[in-house]
Amino acid sequence: MAPANNPDIEKDADAQGGGVQSVDRALQILEILAREGDAGVSEIADEMGVHKSTVSRLVGSLVNRDLVRQNNERGKYQLGFGILRLATSIPGRLSVVREAREVLEALAAEFKETVNLAVLRSNYAVNVDQAMGPSTLATYDWVGSLTPLHATSSGKVLLAALTADERNQVLKTVGLPARTPRTITNRGELEKQLLDVARNGYAVVHEEFEIGLTAVAVPIFNHMGSVIAAVSISGPAFRFAPEEQPGLIEALREAGLAISAKMGYRRR
Repeated sequence: MAPANNPDIEKDADAQGGGVQSVDRALQILEILAREGDAGVSEIADEMGVHKSTVSRLVGSLVNRDLVRQNNERGKYQLGFGILRLATSIPGRLSVVREAREVLEALAAEFKETVNLAVLRSNYAVNVDQAMGPSTLATYDWVGSLTPLHATSSGKVLLAALTADERNQVLKTVGLPARTPRTITNRGELEKQLLDVARNGYAVVHEEFEIGLTAVAVPIFNHMGSVIAAVSISGPAFRFAPEEQPGLIEALREAGLAISAKMGYRRR
């Protein structure tokens, strides 16, 4: 019996599969190059478990489409500018509001509280969409509201994602005004909390923005792995305790990753 990596058998398999196998293998090559940075034909063939001639043929097609290019110095292959051309056409067509809507509604239905989607605009967290849970006591519409970064869960998630210089510029501009007696107004204390937010992947605020309101938020990432928004769940402090409610924070994290995936993010 001929070995599975015989090039003639592989070519026949591609023909019988109507090219589907070739497409799948070409995508595998792109994924390998995306992960490794560059790789030679032999390395790629070994990882895929196929003959070098198969990889050579597919790489040649990808080179012709500018999706892959050869590094002249090392002779290895890497992703080409055609990938960038394709990738840059996607983000502008993706609306985080549109992509998040179904997830927001599912969260609101599951936990019966208000769910908000916020982005960073003009040194504030701006709520761009909202889903109301059946247990919501108030019907206040937060969409379009500017909320302080240092006093809200979404704001802290967005602040934690900024560089030190960016954060310094924002806080220098808006300061740390107290919204309630619980608002953190000390820069050092806030920075420590933001480190925890970045480390834990979520932020919780207890009556820092409004007395009687507790909220928890997680980040949403884009295709580059940058934080572009935050999704939060909020509710009355007398009944809503995110860190004590089994499964809530984990479900919120998964919701954030689900929206991120729709925006092109791939979990590492």
